[in-house]
Amino acid sequence: MKRLLTTLALAAALPMGAWAQSYPTKPVHVVVPFAAGGPTDVLGRLVAQEFTDKLGKPAVVENKAGAAGNIGVDAIAKAAPDGYTVGIVPAGNIAVNPTLFSNLPYKASELQPVSMLAKVENVLVVNAQSPVTSLKELLAMAAAKPGTLSFASPGAGSQAHLAGELMALTGKVQLLHVAYKGIGPALNDVLGGQVTMMFGQMSSVLPQIKAGKLRALGVASLQRSPALPDVPTIAEQGMPGFEAVSWYALMAPAGTPPAIVDRLNTEVSAMLAKPEMKEKFVALGMEPGGGKPQQLAATIDSETARWADVIKKKNITVE
Repeated sequence: MKRLLTTLALAAALPMGAWAQSYPTKPVHVVVPFAAGGPTDVLGRLVAQEFTDKLGKPAVVENKAGAAGNIGVDAIAKAAPDGYTVGIVPAGNIAVNPTLFSNLPYKASELQPVSMLAKVENVLVVNAQSPVTSLKELLAMAAAKPGTLSFASPGAGSQAHLAGELMALTGKVQLLHVAYKGIGPALNDVLGGQVTMMFGQMSSVLPQIKAGKLRALGVASLQRSPALPDVPTIAEQGMPGFEAVSWYALMAPAGTPPAIVDRLNTEVSAMLAKPEMKEKFVALGMEPGGGKPQQLAATIDSETARWADVIKKKNITVE
């Protein structure tokens, strides 16, 4: 017994860095809160492969789908904070849902930021046959006919929904939200002219823009997109600071040792810097992320405040 107490005392005296040096000693689990095949799953598998290669132990992807990702994110939040469970968390699940859902099973404070993985630009588009050729014209038409112009989204509370409501608030116009069950049917009705417009992820709308079926009115990031260099940002067009960017983060349970968080962040940063990895991200319609945990935490805070304001002002509910 005395020997055991002595061992424990010595272990407790070790600096945190010493624990991190021996980490990991068993497989790391990468939780993906959606089914296999989507962008979140692809990112999870890229991260798992990198961790397997660099950490010396297998990293295993676990798909825990359901409740718009909330079941999987809750699993990350409730896991032991020992560095052996991390997960891919989309912006909506950490910066929107804590405000949107009154009965969310987890709290944002239960999750530890590790690294921004990827960002996805959103583009405001209309049917190519629409008489609207600019954001200014769109807002003028909306002001002249309050509540008659419509915008599609893949569901209430989605990034596309919140982006449309933010534009309505900023532009001081009334727009009609039309919610669909997924991006496919939403995009189809914009292409068919049944709905006026929508904010779509670059990967979803770019092929239709290039094919001449959709017209891009503005990019919802603060900088112009390399994929559409001639399309101005919405911020350039009279809405300074307008931003509605989708993103994915690597997060761990709160309380995960800082040295382990830093180790994981270092490995992700190295992965994102690889030229071949950047090519994979571009093919997915994504921009590699990066940065320190503190930077991700600041992004989460600012995004949470922005979308909470929109949700409350527009009285958005999903329950």
